[in-house]
Amino acid sequence: LALNPWDVVLCISGTIISCENAIVVVVIFYTPAFRAPMFLLIGSLATADLLAGLGLILHFAFVYFIPSEAVSLLTVGLLVTSFTASVCSLLTITIDRYLSLYNALTYYSERTVTRTYIMLILTWGASICYGLLPVMGWNCLREPSACSIVKPLTKNHLIILSVSFLAVFAVMLQLYVQICRIVCRHAHQIAVQRHLLASSHYVTTRKGIATLAVILGTFASCWLPFAVYGLLGDYSCPALYTYATLLPATYNSMLNPVIYAFRNQEIQKVLWAVCCGCFSSALPFRSRSPSDV
Repeated sequence: LALNPWDVVLCISGTIISCENAIVVVVIFYTPAFRAPMFLLIGSLATADLLAGLGLILHFAFVYFIPSEAVSLLTVGLLVTSFTASVCSLLTITIDRYLSLYNALTYYSERTVTRTYIMLILTWGASICYGLLPVMGWNCLREPSACSIVKPLTKNHLIILSVSFLAVFAVMLQLYVQICRIVCRHAHQIAVQRHLLASSHYVTTRKGIATLAVILGTFASCWLPFAVYGLLGDYSCPALYTYATLLPATYNSMLNPVIYAFRNQEIQKVLWAVCCGCFSSALPFRSRSPSDV
């Protein structure tokens, strides 16, 4: 096959994604202090994005060096599983943040740990089921007219994925609006109790809205173009449009470690300790709410 520059760019993106998220996975896995629910969810997100990066690399390698229908189905199934798990992990992190504020008094309890494991099981169970569909026969290899913009996924399969993404985005939007309201109300109450200036309340509110804008803005700008195009396009559409919308979607997995992991002060401490050669798994950590992550 002639080398497609878009495939090269996707492979490079996959390499960067894999390296970034591998660092997060290793740090969380080898640090006993990172066993709190919020770090488990961040680890789930990093694992999903790591698999997505590896899937992009394997897809490039198999397409150009080991062309095979069976292998193509496996790599596409891996990509569907990993990207679905990534989006669902973002939703679980949002739910965890909301509950940490809404039920602040009971958040640090065994119930939270149990709920976290249930969310992880549901996330990966649904993602694996989505990814197995092409392998189990729901593909368009025998009927090209049923193909979507991403072969060998069928049009109906991609519609389900796109609608699921839009539903996840709608839920995340609603939850983050509620989070912003709770944070603003708490900031106002603290300002009144401590007789602080109105400017402090304004600063806290502005920071909350800015964080909200970064999280949702990044998520929407990366995934919305592909989700909408997946609903409207079909196999007859130019491949250029598919690549132009799929590439930004992969950038979400590249930005997730920056937004959810590298901004966390505890993870920063461990990374700095590793860089300085003084890593200790027993580093002290300040208890933080998931809303701070």
